[in-house]
Amino acid sequence: MDPGLRSPLVDSFRRGEVAREMRLEAAQGAFAPRALDQIALLLILVDDAEPEVAHAANATLDAIPREALASFLSRTDVTGEMRDWFTGRGIVPAGEAMEGDEPLVQADATVGLAAPKAPELSGVQRLATMSVMEKMKVATRGTREERTVLIRDPNRLVAAAVLSSPKLTENEVEQIARMANVAEEVLRIVGTNRAWIKNYTVAANLVRNPKTPVAISMNLMNRLTERDVKMLTTDRNVPEPLRVAARKRASESASRRG
Repeated sequence: MDPGLRSPLVDSFRRGEVAREMRLEAAQGAFAPRALDQIALLLILVDDAEPEVAHAANATLDAIPREALASFLSRTDVTGEMRDWFTGRGIVPAGEAMEGDEPLVQADATVGLAAPKAPELSGVQRLATMSVMEKMKVATRGTREERTVLIRDPNRLVAAAVLSSPKLTENEVEQIARMANVAEEVLRIVGTNRAWIKNYTVAANLVRNPKTPVAISMNLMNRLTERDVKMLTTDRNVPEPLRVAARKRASESASRRG
């Protein structure tokens, strides 16, 4: 079932890029970055090809109190696809909309609207010893410093979890767009997110980043000011096709002024 929600993390599950062990943990409610993502993942996993995963997702959804689901469905950010799915099972929006973004199902498999805070980490040095699942949990609910480290993790799911974090700020996205030591896929995700590229700094950082896929850089260059385009014409750090395109645009701009 497609829940109609788009986020880097949810998209990874939708595309079938997640290992069975992680899908099973998500189906059991053990991985819960926030309520909206959690319900989206559960709805995807109810149709999982692995019977055990699909059964676990259905069982987890059945364990959530109807009142909690009705309150969740009253939120304005719940998709129509989610509401339709639950309506088909006799659960409709009711009561006060759920406040906060804590997951509906807790990591210890208890259910409710409030969740205990994750234990504080002693420092980023612990990140290297964590499992992928543990890193994903920290990526979505940890600190800015931890997200800065985890966005460079070689596992694409960890990076996707960072980009799906409800705590991720616009300033952090600007910083990520400037990083040349992240995976190309991270920059592709940022460069195709309409909300993020509305920020001029994000767009400009992506264009200047030598790691950004050329197709995305070329597209975003059209949004840059003449001054920034002119700087690209001599920037040896960007791919040659981008410099050539920048020279062409700079020349055309000069001709129009002349």
